[in-house]
Amino acid sequence: MAMETRPNEKSLRVLSFATQVTRGLLQEQGARRKTMFAILALAVLMLVAGSTFLKDTLDHRIHGAWFIIFWLACGWLTVTALLLALFDLLIMRAQGRAARKALGKQFSSPPPESRER
Repeated sequence: MAMETRPNEKSLRVLSFATQVTRGLLQEQGARRKTMFAILALAVLMLVAGSTFLKDTLDHRIHGAWFIIFWLACGWLTVTALLLALFDLLIMRAQGRAARKALGKQFSSPPPESRER
């Protein structure tokens, strides 16, 4: 019985870790932007490598599976970076809207009473 629960516990720990990392990336602007940069840098590196020195290895007539897997991975990285950038843009717009609303409330409220001298 103990052997059967071990893999399940391990997969739950991995899932929990992945969930926490994802939350951290989505909530922290700096981490999100560093991740976007790293993903885009990797996608550009894959693009350059696939177009130059890996061109013979990724020839679609000879190695069709490698060609498909490599370019799907490159596309997946690009789409992931694009979605993170879109999410970042939406978060920044929401924060800007909230700041404008708070500033509008601050200036539309009556001024505090002046101090007596």
